[in-house]
Amino acid sequence: MIITCLDLEGVLVPEIWVAFAEEAGIPELTRTTRDEPDYDKLMTFRLNVLREHGLGLAQIQETIERIDPFPGAREFLDGLREMGQVIIISDTFIQFAKPLMRKLGWPTIFCNELIVGDDGMIDGFRMRCDQTKLTTVRALHSCGFQTVAAGDSYNDLGMIEASLAGFLFRSTDEIKREHPDVQAFENYDDLMAAISAVLQD
Repeated sequence: MIITCLDLEGVLVPEIWVAFAEEAGIPELTRTTRDEPDYDKLMTFRLNVLREHGLGLAQIQETIERIDPFPGAREFLDGLREMGQVIIISDTFIQFAKPLMRKLGWPTIFCNELIVGDDGMIDGFRMRCDQTKLTTVRALHSCGFQTVAAGDSYNDLGMIEASLAGFLFRSTDEIKREHPDVQAFENYDDLMAAISAVLQD
C-alpha cells in the first residue's frame, strides 16, 4: 500500500505565522521554513519575538480561525482520499491545527505540541521526534508501506527524497534551483495527476 504524505502550510493552507505576522504588524514573524532550514532555530526565534511583544497562544488562535484553505485544497484532498490513505505530516502544532482540520474535512494529521504556561504564553515546543517528517515516512516504510510525498519547504525535502515519489508544490525558486531533480508543480490538477500516476502504477 502507498500512503500519500502531504505538508500542510503552503500546500493546503496559507502559512499560519505569515498570516499572524500580517495581522499583528510584526514583519519579523514572516520567516518560515522556506527561509530557514533549521526548524528549532526558527521556532526559538519566533517564541522570542512573541515574548517581546507580550503575545500568547490565544492571539495566534484568533488569527487561525480566520484562515481558510487554499481554493481547491479541500477538493484536492478529498480526491486523494478516494484513491488511498493520506496523512498530513506537519511541523505545526496541535493547538494550531484543529480549526484548519475542520475546514479540510478532518483528515489525519501528525504534528507537534506547544508548551503553554498558565498565563497563556508559549513557553516552548515539543517535537514528536527528530526530523519529524523524514522519521515518520521511514517509520511507515518499516511497517511495510510505501509513501509518496509533497511539500513546499526545506523541512519537506527529507520525506520527499525518501519516498517512492516526491514532489515540490508552490515552492520557492531557490529551493527548486537547489533540487532540480525533484518535480515541481504550481497547481492541484498537475500535482494530482503526478500522484495518481504513482498510485495507479
